[in-house]
Amino acid sequence: MSAKSQFLKKLQSRQIAPASFSSKSQIDIATFRLRMEQLQEQMDEWLVGTGLNMEKLTVPVTDLLVEGGAFNISAIVLSYENRAIKFLPIFLYSQGVTGGVEITLHAGGGVTTLGRLFMRAGNVSDWTFNPHSTLPRAGRIFDEDTFFRLITSLLP
Repeated sequence: MSAKSQFLKKLQSRQIAPASFSSKSQIDIATFRLRMEQLQEQMDEWLVGTGLNMEKLTVPVTDLLVEGGAFNISAIVLSYENRAIKFLPIFLYSQGVTGGVEITLHAGGGVTTLGRLFMRAGNVSDWTFNPHSTLPRAGRIFDEDTFFRLITSLLP
């Protein structure tokens, strides 16, 4: 693990574990929010020099396993001309993962699902990407190469 990764992991653990959280789901929601912010920062770095526009939106996520049944979280939208790719958080808890983000292409009035990102529970700090119609366990690390393969669909 690189020094930067160790630093970010230590920083993340300090930011998401304050004593004010009264339940595991509140800690998981805070972690999900933080990881979405970090994902946006990573995408910003990857996009330097591309001229692509990025927006941050707040969206509601409904999950019956959390207190109140819903929470707000940031989503990411990349756009180019009249096309957009949206990274929309869609759930907190699912089989073996904590945090799921659906990736969709919006073009020509239609919407195409490209895949999902999964935030793993426990010590795994990387997002994993699963192309549409594959199981969450079949994913690969979401890295710069995977990111650019995905956003290639922005270009007509």
